Amino acid sequence: MEHNLPLITTIAAGFGMALLLGFIAERVHVPALVGYLIAGIVIGPMTPGIVADMSIASQLAEIGVMLLMFGVGLHFSLGDLLTVKRIAIPGAVAQMSLATLLGLLLARFWGWEWGDALVFGLSLSCASTVVLLKALEARGVLETMNGRIAVGWLVVEDLATVLILVLLPPLAGILGGDVSTVADQDSLWAAIGKTLLQITAFIALMLVAGRRVIPWLLWQVARTGSREMFTLSVIATAIGIAYGATTLFNVSFALGAFFAGMVMRESEFSHRAATESLPLRDAFSVLFFVSVGMLFDPTILVEAPIKVLATVLIIILGKSLAAAALVLVFRYPLNTALTVAASLAQIGEFSFILAGLGLTLGLASPEAMNLILAGALISIALNPLVFAFVPALQRGLLARFSIARRLNQREDPYAQLPMSTDRKYLEGQVVLVGFGRVGQRVATALGERNIPYVVAEQNRECVEDLRKKGIAAVYGDAIDPGVLIQAHIAKAAMLVVATSSPVDVRTVVDIARTLNPDIEVVVRAHNADELRLLRSENIGITFLGEDELAKSMSHYVVERFAPAAGR
Repeated sequence: MEHNLPLITTIAAGFGMALLLGFIAERVHVPALVGYLIAGIVIGPMTPGIVADMSIASQLAEIGVMLLMFGVGLHFSLGDLLTVKRIAIPGAVAQMSLATLLGLLLARFWGWEWGDALVFGLSLSCASTVVLLKALEARGVLETMNGRIAVGWLVVEDLATVLILVLLPPLAGILGGDVSTVADQDSLWAAIGKTLLQITAFIALMLVAGRRVIPWLLWQVARTGSREMFTLSVIATAIGIAYGATTLFNVSFALGAFFAGMVMRESEFSHRAATESLPLRDAFSVLFFVSVGMLFDPTILVEAPIKVLATVLIIILGKSLAAAALVLVFRYPLNTALTVAASLAQIGEFSFILAGLGLTLGLASPEAMNLILAGALISIALNPLVFAFVPALQRGLLARFSIARRLNQREDPYAQLPMSTDRKYLEGQVVLVGFGRVGQRVATALGERNIPYVVAEQNRECVEDLRKKGIAAVYGDAIDPGVLIQAHIAKAAMLVVATSSPVDVRTVVDIARTLNPDIEVVVRAHNADELRLLRSENIGITFLGEDELAKSMSHYVVERFAPAAGR
């Protein structure tokens, strides 16, 4: 009996080779994703031996991208996106423009036509969200402020790239591509208007209807008590919304899945949804890297090594330096600048889509496509090493250059309370570290009882908004003693650590107790292991969870502080 099963063959070959080479990579202390990329080269059409079906592999990889972006949405609320908009939107647009210009100038230096050069530059300007997420998750910084800025930056890049993909066909004739794609000015503006309208309609639908329907649907399924049904509902929602976003609104699968996760986060089952979908997300994300490897033609390394090197340098150095400079211009510290720079030092899925569209329109050459693929594979393989190099680079810069120390500890008007701050916020107050969903609930409860509090938050834009509302707030990371000093912890009555992302709670509490030995401490734990550890070390009163935690934590703080409120 003949077995002609390309789907099963592709999955078996992809997972099997990825497991083998990923294991070898880990044993020699190289990131496993390097092994996944090499696995794709091995089973790809450019090398002898097993040849998997590239079309099927690409579709499986799309599922991985959808599930991964869905998982990010589960941990990334609309509020998180809005809090970084002032740096993410202008930063992403400026960085994409600079990277596109670098690529365009390099291609023109090689003698390429304008259209080919533009597609090449655009393809180098957009980083891979999948690669970024894997890197941030591996280092446990996905939910930190630096992680949110990086993710928000790439979400803006993805939205901009969707717009570019729509504009390329009507512009192809003008840029020297296929004459059949020439469009008049009216059709060009119509394409722009239609795209913006579709994106706006999709986002509005998800934020208005999705925020009500999806949590309600999860609640109904959860009431059945079936774990299988719950997992099925999560996966069906993620992939169904991603598919509908692409089919009905011309939005990418990745962005559709991301917004699906964001609205599902409003449900009390969001943590369970993230846990249930994690194994499937991990499995299919492996196929993304395998599919990238399958596209790569190794002969380009021999035929055009100088061009490959120049392409990689633009991706890793050019984009990174531009991003770091932009972050510093927005008055964020050196650590944030280096994290965002490392996040953008690679290209991925949207680069392939752009280059492929350029080929179809007669704009991009096969050489451009091969260089983009080579740059993607090499930059993806090196990205974990770039992230690993960031701490050493930061230490070296701080040790050798005074300007780096000034950038890392620059004076910021939001890093200290104004001189006009009322005295009630300077002694006997609550110092609230973190202003996420839990922190906001605690702050609301304190405000309703007229209990003075000072917020310590590492999101500069959040602190700026709080100041505008008349709330005492200090910008900075609470593990820096200067931040707690500026919050006047020495004379505070209570410290409440309610951050939405894991922090070094022990360091924060040690600093607080050094400055104020009698201060009462209330902290939030993010999982059962952390809860047991904090309680065993007698850190303070500890709560676990989110929604129920917000209620119980707020109630405890208010009740403990109530006697002082009447003084």
